[in-house]
Amino acid sequence: MPDYLDDLRLAHVLADAADAATMDRFKALDLKVETKPDMTPVSEADKAAEELIRGQLQRARPRDAILGEEYGLEGTGPRRWVIDPIDGTKNYVRGVPVWATLIALMEAGEGGYRPVVGVVSAPALGRRWWAAEGHGAFTGRSLANATRIHVSGVSGLADASFAYSSLSGWEEQGRLDGFLDLTREVWRTRAYGDFWPYMMVAEGSVDLCAEPELSLWDMAATAVVVTEAGGTFTGLDGRPGPHSGNAAASNGLLHDELLGYLDGRR
Repeated sequence: MPDYLDDLRLAHVLADAADAATMDRFKALDLKVETKPDMTPVSEADKAAEELIRGQLQRARPRDAILGEEYGLEGTGPRRWVIDPIDGTKNYVRGVPVWATLIALMEAGEGGYRPVVGVVSAPALGRRWWAAEGHGAFTGRSLANATRIHVSGVSGLADASFAYSSLSGWEEQGRLDGFLDLTREVWRTRAYGDFWPYMMVAEGSVDLCAEPELSLWDMAATAVVVTEAGGTFTGLDGRPGPHSGNAAASNGLLHDELLGYLDGRR
């Protein structure tokens, strides 16, 4: 079984380069921002970070395919790097420090591609999280300065902290009633948004999180970090991994209840 540690080291090098590029333009008064066809913003920093990562991958892993939010899929084969250059662009362009570069390696296998390496780097928060399949999940400034993380042991909704991004998506999908019912059952709710609640699930400070509509590049890196931290990451349909177009993550102990509320199974 591959250990993926060389790929993990490369992902850290890629994240270091992306951090330097994105922080250089964070809060820049002349930052250029455009609107994509799906009406979401994209900044010059998004494009520059993805181009930088793609260039390094093409040199270091020329046989691997690359899928990125801004420039799509390039290449074929059993190994595919999946990149979100800035997860949380709306925060980035407004000067809110909650954004991150997400870098994942997915490998083809029985049942399709699965994420085997993930790095989530949030330089404006001074935080980074990562995992490789079979090696656990960690947080720290670097590979040499890291602490292993694990999900919480909270086993009852009344004691659980639930994180989400916003209400509008749940309403648009007709899931708002179940969402609100869940918020009434848990101990605490907070709308942290984007990558951050998944990382808090992984390190045990949040017990549940979910989003109703996501792309693969939003989830690939976070999925492997959550699962290697001992948690569960599925779609709202219960399908394991980042393949359902939405996400539910938990410490595992509360996952069935989470899906019950959000997917109308109660």
